[in-house]
Amino acid sequence: MTDSVKNTLLFAIVGGLILLTGFTQSWNTAILILNMGLISAIMAIGVNLQWGFAGLFNVGVMGFVALGGLAVVLVSTPPTPGAWAAGGYGIVLSLLLGAATVVAAVLVATKLPKGSVQTLTIIAVLVVGFFVYRAVFDPSIAAVEAIDPAIAGNIGGLNLPVLLAWPAGGLLAAGAAWLIGKTALGLRSDYLAIATLGIAEIIIAVMKNEDWLARGVKNVYGIPRPSPVVGYEVDLQNDPAFLARAEWLGLDPVTASTLSVKLGYSLLFMIVLLVLLWMAQMALKSPWGRMMRAIRDNEVAAEAMGKDVTRRHLQIFVLGSAVCGIAGAMMTTLDGQLTPSAYQPLRFTFLVWVMVIVGGSGNNFGAVLGAFLIWFLWVQVEPIGLWLMNVITAGLPDGSALKAHLLDSAAHMRLFTMGLILLIVLRFSPRGLIPEK
Repeated sequence: MTDSVKNTLLFAIVGGLILLTGFTQSWNTAILILNMGLISAIMAIGVNLQWGFAGLFNVGVMGFVALGGLAVVLVSTPPTPGAWAAGGYGIVLSLLLGAATVVAAVLVATKLPKGSVQTLTIIAVLVVGFFVYRAVFDPSIAAVEAIDPAIAGNIGGLNLPVLLAWPAGGLLAAGAAWLIGKTALGLRSDYLAIATLGIAEIIIAVMKNEDWLARGVKNVYGIPRPSPVVGYEVDLQNDPAFLARAEWLGLDPVTASTLSVKLGYSLLFMIVLLVLLWMAQMALKSPWGRMMRAIRDNEVAAEAMGKDVTRRHLQIFVLGSAVCGIAGAMMTTLDGQLTPSAYQPLRFTFLVWVMVIVGGSGNNFGAVLGAFLIWFLWVQVEPIGLWLMNVITAGLPDGSALKAHLLDSAAHMRLFTMGLILLIVLRFSPRGLIPEK
């Protein structure tokens, strides 16, 4: 069997599993799996750019995905009435003062000769800058958070179309990746992993605690949809033409409107995935892509040939993080809300890594395949495990301790299955289902 036939068959099997879900469970469930699979595939491409192309071990994927979601709030939601006049401009001024303090400390460190004078001057600049920053920042955020805190309490956004928030999410994640990369990419791979994991947790902590930014743990609801491709169920149910089409298809208005909205998202997500996949393939086949893989395989030899390894690592780190940011913006748009507490490393970092490893590190199509397969299993394994435990314990009497234990264990089937699949793939196909060529 040729590689192309095998790869096509693998994609067909995953597609068949999603179709089977539609026939045996519901089409709403199947299309939801498809949509989240498309978003997960984009995340996997971002991680594959960093790890598969350059060997960068980024364990902070969650942070860049969350920044993409934050961008949707800052770009697409309407501004909170009175927030900018109350304290919005003060917040911007304080952030500029904080940045100016850091820049001043760096200038002192570079201009003054090393010694006690330099150290004391840097400390003085940082201390004075900190107190000035807090003197402006604290009253400003208090004024913003006091504005109707039950439904607002944040500065709001720019009220722009939500589709513009997707590239904005990529830009925000790329900017954060550049700042992180300038300091962390000089670390050894294991230290880089620790640094990126810690920075991702810091990003989530900021989003949870800074209510003025995106309401913190109170969450942001009512994020607009990408019109006109994706409408609203209520509007569709009041449209006579849509009701006629639903009746012709034999669907009730509620089911038809829900499916229509989800398919609209599927169309947009598919377009973004295909564009990013094409760009990643072009990059992989280009001289730049060959150079990145050469650096990945032997940094010392590449550096000896005159390649700026740190600069190239920064490039690919920023690009991969931008792709993850776009995926995060898309996911927040699909959910219609931003929930900072929902960002967990298990889902938004380690599960994405499992997708890349199982699909095939260094192969973009492998990353996409792994994303769809692992996400399907992540959704379906728990209900299948519960059904299996019910079958196994059917002969046991009610109240049996063993029966209760086995039924309670079904909740852990996800983690068990992910570990089992990872072990099987690493044992029998260590390069993934679609290996790098």
